[in-house]
Amino acid sequence: MNSEVDNKNMEELEKELKHSTKYDESDIQVLEGLEPVRKRPGMYIGSTDERGLHHLIIEIVDNSIDEALAGYCDKVTVILHKDGSVSVKDNGRGIPTGMHKTEHKSAVEVVLTKLHAGGKFGGNGYKISGGLHGVGLSVVNALSVWLKVDIYQNGNHYTQEYKKGVPQAPLKIVESTEERGTKISFMPDAEIFETVDFNFDTLRLRFREIAFLNRGLTIELIDERNDKKASFCFEGGIKEFVQQLVQNKNTLFKEVLYLQKIASNYEVEVCMEYDDSYAENIHSYANNINTIEGGTHLVGFKNSLTKIINDYAIKSKMIKDGDKLSGEDVREGLNAVISVKLTNPQFEGQTKTKLGNSEMRGYVEKVMIDGFGSYLEENPSIARELITKCLTAQKARDAARNARDLTRRKSVLEHTTLPGKLSDCSDKDPRNCEIYIVEGDSAGGTAKQGRDRRFQAILPLRGKILNVEKAGSINRILENAEINSMITAFGCGIHEAYDESKLRYHKIICMTDADVDGSHIRILLLTFFFRFMRPLISQGHVYIAQPPLYKVSKNKVDKYFYSDDELNSYLETIDQKGIEIQRYKGLGEMNAEQLWETTMDPERRIMLKVTMEDALAAEETFDLLMGESPELRREFIEENFMLVDEVDI
Repeated sequence: MNSEVDNKNMEELEKELKHSTKYDESDIQVLEGLEPVRKRPGMYIGSTDERGLHHLIIEIVDNSIDEALAGYCDKVTVILHKDGSVSVKDNGRGIPTGMHKTEHKSAVEVVLTKLHAGGKFGGNGYKISGGLHGVGLSVVNALSVWLKVDIYQNGNHYTQEYKKGVPQAPLKIVESTEERGTKISFMPDAEIFETVDFNFDTLRLRFREIAFLNRGLTIELIDERNDKKASFCFEGGIKEFVQQLVQNKNTLFKEVLYLQKIASNYEVEVCMEYDDSYAENIHSYANNINTIEGGTHLVGFKNSLTKIINDYAIKSKMIKDGDKLSGEDVREGLNAVISVKLTNPQFEGQTKTKLGNSEMRGYVEKVMIDGFGSYLEENPSIARELITKCLTAQKARDAARNARDLTRRKSVLEHTTLPGKLSDCSDKDPRNCEIYIVEGDSAGGTAKQGRDRRFQAILPLRGKILNVEKAGSINRILENAEINSMITAFGCGIHEAYDESKLRYHKIICMTDADVDGSHIRILLLTFFFRFMRPLISQGHVYIAQPPLYKVSKNKVDKYFYSDDELNSYLETIDQKGIEIQRYKGLGEMNAEQLWETTMDPERRIMLKVTMEDALAAEETFDLLMGESPELRREFIEENFMLVDEVDI
């Protein structure tokens, strides 16, 4: 080896490395105005997928809701136009139109072009507000091809237009008017978003939730693309919310319990009712924000609920002094909504999913002690029935825990930790692994042959699993062979024993036939996950496979189609002479190669992620599908089994 040549090569390499890693003042970029938003949209709206797209509308509606919280707005109208644009109009005070003293431009333009500019940073504009960062309107402006603002204020109609966040002319008056409020119209930028097609049902569900939380506020949604309309106004507020949660259930109280406390700087609303199920169903909100990760207000509610029930049970000698019911015992069968409104709320991050204000814990606890404590004292028969229910829950939970412990010990002794019908994958890193829950041995056999054994596991189920919504007891559920197989295969446990660190697969994929029976099995699976392994859903581990409905063959070329509309659109474009159309009645009709190509190949497959986007809709859907009315259940499945996205949770 020539050391002289080697030294020379090393010197050249070092020079190249120094040049490639050069970092000085010329590398520092300053993004002006709204450039940062277009450069990194995910930082401001979370993502550029469908969820991020809908967030644009929610940001604008949130501003209208802030006007409602301040007492100046009672109607919001959202219109989805045929050209793909959106308009949001309210009858509030309107964005201020005067000249800003330091920016030397209209306040409207400041709000629409400056990040962190708004009326929520300590001024007198808003006492209570969901928007804290002042980025809502400016972000929508930045991520739109065009945006137009119309303001009806001081007897005048003002307007201004923008393109990709840049004003095209100063704010101007176009006419006199007696109207008041703000109208924002915008066209989302297809260069930014993966899709610019707004979903009517996604918006409908969110607006219904907002209407529940703001008693007397009317929210109207109009879809001009297909003449759909929805309008919500709930004079009963969250009381109607809970009434809907329990409308198909046997309840404990004579009517839902509603508690409220209004102070100078906060408001607390609590509404609750028990039913005869074992599912816990609690929704918490702060300034209309769905705090899906909870926070101090939820902690205050749970702690006080447990203390109040235990104190009454000891006082009435239904339990011994020193014995205690757990939080899970007292929340079994509970349906509740906790809504707080406060000045200067502290949320964790822009996503606002957890409330951090420490004082709210005490405020909620006091409301509960004064209200719920008094309710139990005034209704002793209901109180005793509630405590009896809690004691029954405690016994069932203890029995289930003992059964689980026995099962674990038995498994260890017999060295049978995984179900025999599971065809596992060779990779042991859960992040790389996925498991297909397959309907029947026939489809299971095909899937086993077609899979990639390195990272894809197959677990076939025989027939329909137990309907856990009507099972009656946790013991019966744990005794079900198919459910036991899933629990064992997943490895993460259920209920309070759930431990994500032990989850053996980061993708759990429901793969059933594309027919009514397949949809029923899928719903049974999702019901089980929702009730007993909810973190699987909330943490994004559950998916629904999308097998094709048709194979069309022509000139020895096969094409696959996933809906009737997709097939018909294709047939209209070709000469149909000599074509063959096969309708797949089940997964078992495909050979292993076809199943891999259409449904299991990560490069080509279509899958839907199951989410917790709308918990209220999920509760209502499961109550409907798994409840006591088989006629309603069959009608829903027959109407919707092809519309898989509407079955998502």
